[in-house]
Amino acid sequence: MNLDTPRGPVLYLSGVTVSFDGFRALDSLSLLVEPGELRCVIGPNGAGKTTLMDVITGRTRPDVGDVQYGEANDLTRMSEPEIVHAGIGRKFQKPTIFRAHTVFENLELALKMDKRVLPTLRARRTSAQEARIDEVLGLIGLRGKARTLADLLSHGEKQWLEIGMLLVQEPGLLLLDEPVAGMSDEETARTGELLRSLAGKHSLVVVEHDMHFVDSIASKVTVLHEGRVLAEGPMDVIRNEPRVIDVYLGR
Repeated sequence: MNLDTPRGPVLYLSGVTVSFDGFRALDSLSLLVEPGELRCVIGPNGAGKTTLMDVITGRTRPDVGDVQYGEANDLTRMSEPEIVHAGIGRKFQKPTIFRAHTVFENLELALKMDKRVLPTLRARRTSAQEARIDEVLGLIGLRGKARTLADLLSHGEKQWLEIGMLLVQEPGLLLLDEPVAGMSDEETARTGELLRSLAGKHSLVVVEHDMHFVDSIASKVTVLHEGRVLAEGPMDVIRNEPRVIDVYLGR
């Protein structure tokens, strides 16, 4: 076996079209994300960013096109739970956490999401699960608040907790929808550090409107407009692209 053989893309979309009542939310869109890449997706409202995330996670089926995760997962033929189990985690803009449980319990529940809640809480944790939860607490900066009720966390801390709830499941691909919306400058900076630390072990696709944040984290930026890829490349190239300035950055 040749260990030098490069792996294929972790995410591959080709010719994806999605229509709603005649409106093309995605129009022959193609996208390729490499293993360990941190990709930012930007564009004006209605550009197709949310529909793109919905297609990847199985919430929306494309009219035509290929959507592939790794070498063996045709996402157009998989259910939402199957896609999660395959290794794709999605964080929505508004945190979905268990507010009446502690930070630790939220991570514990996320480890066993496919089971009923009460038996899960009563079950004995394995040493590997304990270690994984502790590792994630360190990653998201909440080790000191492990026994704090999630409802008492700041807005930014709730966002980090939800990212942690995805991380304990060890996804290969993380989809993050506006992760710094409503955060303070300090929380935004810490979130940038967190996402940069995750790239490499995980692949990340981040939809974001905060251009300063995108500039601070992105290795590659995809600009969507009217359901198509308008431009793609490093941020310093994208910000000087006349078409991008015209439809998005210049507004």
